[in-house]
Amino acid sequence: MKIALIHDWLVTYAGAERVLEQMLNVFPNADLYSMVDFLPSDKRDFIKNKEVRTSFIQRLPFAKSKYRQYLPLMPLAVEQFDLSSYDIVISSSHAVAKGVLTGPDQLHLCMCYSPIRYAWDLQHQYLKESGLDKGIKGWLAKSILYNIRNWDYRTANGVDGFMAISKFIAKRIWKVYRRESTLIYPPVDVQAFTFCDRKEEFYLTASRMVPYKKIDLIVEAFSQMPDKRLVVIGDGPDYKKISSKAGKNVELLGYQSFSVLKDHMQRAKAFIFAAEEDFGIAPLEAQASGTPVIAYGKGGALETIRGLDKPMPTGVFFDQQTIASIVETVNRFEEKQEEISAAACRENALRFAPERFRKEFEEYVLQQIKLFKIKN
Repeated sequence: MKIALIHDWLVTYAGAERVLEQMLNVFPNADLYSMVDFLPSDKRDFIKNKEVRTSFIQRLPFAKSKYRQYLPLMPLAVEQFDLSSYDIVISSSHAVAKGVLTGPDQLHLCMCYSPIRYAWDLQHQYLKESGLDKGIKGWLAKSILYNIRNWDYRTANGVDGFMAISKFIAKRIWKVYRRESTLIYPPVDVQAFTFCDRKEEFYLTASRMVPYKKIDLIVEAFSQMPDKRLVVIGDGPDYKKISSKAGKNVELLGYQSFSVLKDHMQRAKAFIFAAEEDFGIAPLEAQASGTPVIAYGKGGALETIRGLDKPMPTGVFFDQQTIASIVETVNRFEEKQEEISAAACRENALRFAPERFRKEFEEYVLQQIKLFKIKN
């Protein structure tokens, strides 16, 4: 059977691309499509150095750095792909990939990382953070997102089966599309992180410094706890703002290599995670290192971290994205840390290994093929 895989855009190797990598390990002969492909020549191993068939956005001015600004054109662009020769189409989608056109004799399955976040429930947050919540530009942005919502909802009808990366996203898929989905957790390269049960007296957070990651809250919270040391790894648009809030006990290392990140993950007393994520890979990488996690108790973190109320806990949750809540929870962690073992953290992380993803993903696709054949 001929299989096509379509991914939103190929510009980096992040969470969605790790999922795509494992999909290609299951179906190595699949053809690959994407809105744009700006992967450097030395970063193409994860797509098996495949030729990527791209949309007209690839050739538009400044697309390499401004491809996201062409979002209003992406619904049109994705519908220009002619996939009529394929038996199975699998979309890897957090934006527009699921909107590809398929016929009644084709099986379309979607690995959904989320319905378009900035068009649905997170619209107001994204517009505010982008400075597009007021004025003429704001009204234009809201009009564009209104049209994208209508298109996004309509194109959900062209998907025969949805896969969700977490229960949290399954609820969002139901809320937006009124469609059931099958839960398949993303793969985490847990074997890349070395288990260590000897911890040092510092806390760690690591992330790209963008508003929703809430690194500023973590830094401000630790600046109010001068007896506790925090190490921050990562760079991004908010770096200067965050560094201005850092006390003497907070060390910002900026962007670091994987080896440096891995070393700190192993030695840290705990990993701090303040974002509301759809899934969240970093907390599992920390647990794979034997390191507990102090996390905001919403989103995917509730599915990947076992709180103190569970057997073999691996972390502690705080209830609000506030400085006070983080401070209170760090202190509670220090009172209860003996209840959390490094071995329990590692064992929990192993549940999300790539082998498990490949098995569940392949079984799901084969099951859907059988059901599709019976119906047709």
